[in-house]
Amino acid sequence: MLIHKSTPARQLPAFFSYGFRPFFLGASSWAALSMVLWLSMLSGGLRLPVRFDPVSWHAHAFIFGYLSAVMAGFLLTAVPNWTGRPAMRGAPLLGLFALWIAARAASLASNLLPPLVFGILDCAMPMVLAVILLREIVASKNWRNLIVFALLSMLILGNVLFHIEAPGYAAGGLGLRIMLAVAVMLVALIGGRIVPAFTRNWLKAQGVRDLPVQPMEMLDKAALLALFGAMTIWIWNPEAPLAAQALICAGLLHLLRVFRWKGWLAHREPAIWVMHVGYLFIPLGALGIGSSVMPSVQHLWMAGAVGVMTVAVMTRASLGHIGHTVAATAGTTAIYAGVLGAALLRVVADSASSWTQAVLTVSGLLWIAAFVGFMMIYGRMLIFEEGPS
Repeated sequence: MLIHKSTPARQLPAFFSYGFRPFFLGASSWAALSMVLWLSMLSGGLRLPVRFDPVSWHAHAFIFGYLSAVMAGFLLTAVPNWTGRPAMRGAPLLGLFALWIAARAASLASNLLPPLVFGILDCAMPMVLAVILLREIVASKNWRNLIVFALLSMLILGNVLFHIEAPGYAAGGLGLRIMLAVAVMLVALIGGRIVPAFTRNWLKAQGVRDLPVQPMEMLDKAALLALFGAMTIWIWNPEAPLAAQALICAGLLHLLRVFRWKGWLAHREPAIWVMHVGYLFIPLGALGIGSSVMPSVQHLWMAGAVGVMTVAVMTRASLGHIGHTVAATAGTTAIYAGVLGAALLRVVADSASSWTQAVLTVSGLLWIAAFVGFMMIYGRMLIFEEGPS
């Protein structure tokens, strides 16, 4: 299923020369479209023939539909660097992307399909991706990244449970909590590798000597273990006092972790500081959920940590792998501002009393604008531009 790196790029369409290209563009398109549909359902103007209730559909469209595409784009791009093995390109990549498109199409009319058929379609792409990831890890003996395979497998398990729980308690059930916990752990794990590393590199290039700590020191490992333990308790019993205490402990450790990365020193480069802001939503979410400060605090994780960090990764990876300077233009900075604004408004929306509907709408419109902006700025680049990768 792999084409060797030595295959001349001109023999392949640029769009299918590397995994980040179709999947990042697909993820951004789905993020915008699903929010348009969600706002229409929320206003009562649209009814889709879907198996999930509107809230569950919205959660699934983001956590599994959007995130699975971002993960595919990231992993298909990063794994060759991790393992030194060739990347998936051409027809196999097209086939994997087609599986994801089929699942998204099925999610728009899932009530017209047998539940088992929809479930298989929905899980097909991530399952194939997990097999590919495991194959590459084993072939290269890159055992340290087995944790990524384990998290991807847990995401698939969460989706299976989500399907089983629907159309009953999917929006607040075990499956969604597993998927959300996996998403947060992925941001904590991968973000913990790339945020301090990219920050150190940028600061070195600016001649700054006061550099962040190296990634994955003892505190980082303790913070990850604490978050994993807290998430495990929260998954099984989100109302347990122990879950709240564990989340607060993990949140404090991750606040200290992100503080040690000295993101304020990179305030002049949005492509750097946006990753710090995205990561900051992890401890804020843990502290917020642990202390139960507001009803929609989980969106600190969903729209905040996951939404902001994935946009940061997509813009950086697209620029870097196509051969552009990794620096945020005014347009890219506007994308960051849109996603951040959408996340913050979504967090406060349920506490806005009679203004809830209006705040949700503004949040959704900012979200749509951000991802349409990504498609406008990066779409041509991803589809047509050749690059060194």
